[in-house]
Amino acid sequence: MHLLSASCVCALVISVLLRQVSGLVTVIGLYGETLEIPCNYGAVNAEEDVMITKWKYDKGEGLSGDLLVKRKDHNVSIMTTDEYKGRVSMAAKSSLLLSAAKLSDQRTFTCMVVAGVDITEYPVNVVIQKTPEGLEISDKAEELEIGKLTKLAKCVAKDSNPAVEITWLKNNTTLKADGKGISIQASVLVNDVTGLSTTSSVLEYSAQKEDTDAVFTCSTKNTLAAGIVSSPVTFSITYSTENLILQVTGQDSLVEGDSMTLKCVADGNPAPTAFNFHLKGEMVKVENADSYTITDVSRNTTGEYKCSLVDDPTMEASKAITVNYLDINLIPSGNIVKSAGEALHPNLKIDSSGDTKVSWTKDNVKLDKEPKFAKLTFADSGHYECEVTLGLLNQKASLELTVEGVPVITELTKKRGEDGTHEELICKAEGSPKPAISWSINGTLIDESPFVNGKITQKIRVVPTENLTVSCTVSNELGVATKTINVSSIIEEVRMDKKAQTDENDQTKLVVGVVVALIVATLVLGLAYLVYVKKFKQGSWKTGEKENGSSEEEKKLEEKVEENSQKAEV
Repeated sequence: MHLLSASCVCALVISVLLRQVSGLVTVIGLYGETLEIPCNYGAVNAEEDVMITKWKYDKGEGLSGDLLVKRKDHNVSIMTTDEYKGRVSMAAKSSLLLSAAKLSDQRTFTCMVVAGVDITEYPVNVVIQKTPEGLEISDKAEELEIGKLTKLAKCVAKDSNPAVEITWLKNNTTLKADGKGISIQASVLVNDVTGLSTTSSVLEYSAQKEDTDAVFTCSTKNTLAAGIVSSPVTFSITYSTENLILQVTGQDSLVEGDSMTLKCVADGNPAPTAFNFHLKGEMVKVENADSYTITDVSRNTTGEYKCSLVDDPTMEASKAITVNYLDINLIPSGNIVKSAGEALHPNLKIDSSGDTKVSWTKDNVKLDKEPKFAKLTFADSGHYECEVTLGLLNQKASLELTVEGVPVITELTKKRGEDGTHEELICKAEGSPKPAISWSINGTLIDESPFVNGKITQKIRVVPTENLTVSCTVSNELGVATKTINVSSIIEEVRMDKKAQTDENDQTKLVVGVVVALIVATLVLGLAYLVYVKKFKQGSWKTGEKENGSSEEEKKLEEKVEENSQKAEV
């Protein structure tokens, strides 16, 4: 195939497709448009030695008809008087222009060129094509029945040349006849006047449940019209109900006082419009609806519910429904007063529709376990709260525990002030109600802690001028406790401290003197030993005495020196 360039003639855009078939040039034109037929592939130049250019066409049965002629240095002369009159003209390079192309123009046109003494003919075969005037789906089935081969629709492609091929698609997937669930029958009708073809395709289809929302289309394809697609269509598919499902709104979170709606869902098409709802022994018939609402549910609403078809009561669905509830009772609760040493075992009773989660706090601090007291102490006093949860339900209970008892002093201590001029006395006590603290000596209050968990601490400053026995007394309406501590005079303590320091210094001096004396003694003994050894050796040489005796003496002296040296080190 060869594609010629487009030319502008009389403001018409002309497209020509060329191909060589059995030695002939074939030109494909579009129906109703202007067609340009080239002479010798468009190689003829009127400026060259061309005397005459003539176009004619094949009438059939060996006859030809003249169309037009062009002589050198003359205008084009139209010769035809038949159907081509007013439709033919000559373009550049001696091409023939044929307007309003129609199917009867599918024949051979010949360009005859006279140049000098040579006469050459260039035959061209013309083919006219036309795209269909769209695609239309008609004769739609009102509904499809599952498993039954039914005429779905007819797809029509009007007035085309050549006749198109129609393809059916479901959800953009091509359908092919299988002799079972899919049957496709195509036919072509040719217009006697125009010669154009109308193609029809009838689809018979056996539907399935999954085809309920399927989209069907048809498309065409030929050399010029590939991918023309019709508007999509859908079909109603009917089938009997096979399954029922009972749905409950808010099933996982129903609590007392809520409303709940029972909905019976059937898989049939069309869906049933009447249902029976079985409400714990009571049956309610609902028409033109698939739901039933129960308001202000309670724990007594809990149970099994069913729905069934009015037309077929044996087809039913059921659902177990639970209405969540939560009740708690803490014994004892409120304000509780106990004596120290008593036992207390709070009892939390829970009535609920399911498993609960329990947590305890004391004074807003989380506890690891439920509070149980075998022997209460003042520190056990406080606000206890339990929280019980079940899904979205939440309940709380609390008790305010006060442990009372005769106060006791847990600790009475003293310490010297940082400046060394006073004593600080600290009295720690427990008791409830809050005990008052008093002292047997006048002092300045330094600090008193807050009364928390039955505990209180008081600190005072005193400057005793003599040795004293100081008592701390704590009391409340339940009793009194006293404890004493000995406090020395600040002056006496300072004197004793100085004396202790002096004694310590004297001991240090004594030790140093002893060590120095031992070292001196060791040095003196060592010097004496050296002098003695020297003299002894000299006497032995002169008298010729043996040295064994002197050696023993020397050894004894060395042991003596070593013993003195060890004492010095100590």
